[in-house]
Amino acid sequence: SVLNILAAVLLFGFIVLVHEFGHFLLAKCSGIGVVEFSVGMGPRIFSVEKGETRYSIKALPFGGSCMMLGEDEGTMEPGAFAAASVWARISVIAAGPVFNFILAFIGAFIIICFVGVDKPVIGTVNAGTPAAEAGLQAGDEIVKINDKSIHIFKDISTYNQFHQGQTMKIVYKRNGEKNTVSVTPEKNDSGYYLIGITSSNYVKTNVFETAAYSAYNVKYWINLTIDSLKQLVTGRIGVDQLSGPVGIVSAVDTTYKESKSGGALLIFLNLLQMTILLSANLGVMNLLPLPALDGGRLVFLIVEVIRGKRVPPEKEGYVHLAGMALFLCLMVFVMYNDIRRIFF
Repeated sequence: SVLNILAAVLLFGFIVLVHEFGHFLLAKCSGIGVVEFSVGMGPRIFSVEKGETRYSIKALPFGGSCMMLGEDEGTMEPGAFAAASVWARISVIAAGPVFNFILAFIGAFIIICFVGVDKPVIGTVNAGTPAAEAGLQAGDEIVKINDKSIHIFKDISTYNQFHQGQTMKIVYKRNGEKNTVSVTPEKNDSGYYLIGITSSNYVKTNVFETAAYSAYNVKYWINLTIDSLKQLVTGRIGVDQLSGPVGIVSAVDTTYKESKSGGALLIFLNLLQMTILLSANLGVMNLLPLPALDGGRLVFLIVEVIRGKRVPPEKEGYVHLAGMALFLCLMVFVMYNDIRRIFF
């Protein structure tokens, strides 16, 4: 529906706006002039100037932008981006992704306050499964699988998802004591490898534990994004499985339809969960060392630190321009895939 499309646009726009606000705040703190900070994209419908900055609201509710003084020209006038120290510029560029991770943390904190934590504690062990044969029991807390530390139950299922059929060396706690077993998942009728455990109930935590588990949740989504990218690079996931704006609209629509029977609170929590996923994903993607992304700009700044002098701005500009062209081509391809999956 139109409302769900608008909700998806506003949701993703808010996440992008938080990203841009990170750049804005660190630029201001570093003495870098911000020419314009805008909410939305396209033509201005309202603006006001305060100091050297124009604050604008634009017609299209797609995120926002932070235009810094001399950002692309490389001018060295006072207050220009290029005139700031290299470490100040690094902090400004890194602030966007960092603010996405902060948004994801706040979202996770709110959700945990409502529903509690999915600690990696076994709720049930199905009879005759690899977990049962290895001696795992309900109440056991899994703390490590092979070389990966486990903090929430989702860590277990995701590890299994990315290591299908591989033997797991599981470290677990029982009555305060650590034990270790080896478990080899077995294929079920659907062709998926499982060890045969389910999670226990969500538990409420105090404010300090809530903060810790919020960080674990953000770490989970960051790791999931990185693992998915690794599978994309190695060919285990096809490029045709990538999803973009149209896919986000579809996911928001599905989330709303599945949640509305549970009332406004359930809709809010599920959309907040999607915000965490998208915000963490955007943070990771922007840190990739690719031209036109924040990560690509950080590469040039790190090279500057190592060389002791800046890469010529025009050469850096050509690289980012080429990267932007390739990025736009990828976006068109991803959008085509989204439309094909949804409508055909």
